Amino acid sequence: MNATDTRQVSRLTVEDLSVHYGGVCAVSNIGFTVEPGESVGIIGANGAGKTSTLKALMGLVPRTTGRISLGSQDLSKAKARDMVRHGIGYVPEGRHVFPGLPVEKNLLLGAYARPWNKDTHHQLDEIYALFPVLGEMRNRLAGALSGGQQQMLAIGRALMSRPNLLILDEPSMGLSPKLVGNILDVLLKLRQEGLSLLLVEQNAKLTFGVTSHCIVMENGEAAMTGTSSALSHDPRVREVYLGL
Repeated sequence: MNATDTRQVSRLTVEDLSVHYGGVCAVSNIGFTVEPGESVGIIGANGAGKTSTLKALMGLVPRTTGRISLGSQDLSKAKARDMVRHGIGYVPEGRHVFPGLPVEKNLLLGAYARPWNKDTHHQLDEIYALFPVLGEMRNRLAGALSGGQQQMLAIGRALMSRPNLLILDEPSMGLSPKLVGNILDVLLKLRQEGLSLLLVEQNAKLTFGVTSHCIVMENGEAAMTGTSSALSHDPRVREVYLGL
């Protein structure tokens, strides 16, 4: 899939990002970059601040502090719909497909920020090539799909906007080991084709398998950062996140 062929790929920079819910600090001054074509992971236990980081980045929850830029563009005040128009695709935790709409209409909704033309249908064909089961079920209601099929649909919907950065929140949640392997294969394929990825996952093995760099979050802070290879061999990470 030529996910980046219509956009200029730019570096994502997140600086001093903080999120508070009332008096509770969920994310404290976290910062990182995703270089063009790079794949970055964020791991951590439940409540570590991973999802809040992504939601704040996407403009889905208020940011207490922080600057977000994509290349030379300052997106610190951008809404979620603006992020899509700037080339950032988002696969939320829990998939959030439209259950009462057919698979194909769910996918077409992902292209709302682009002109609808013959290229839109070409993109559909590319999604069906990436996820053949969606092509077979294109007229089936999304609510009738299995959890794994809905996850494929959520990823396909985000790819319909032709993003140059794809953000995924817990894509393996609730899936069988076989389906987790399928999602891993798809993410590796997208990475090989030059799509930048930002992945939040509790499944550290999946994260280390896909990403080049990783952030370990604890209590809303970046407790450790480094290459995925180095972190996967760190004794503390192996004990806490890999169960070794």
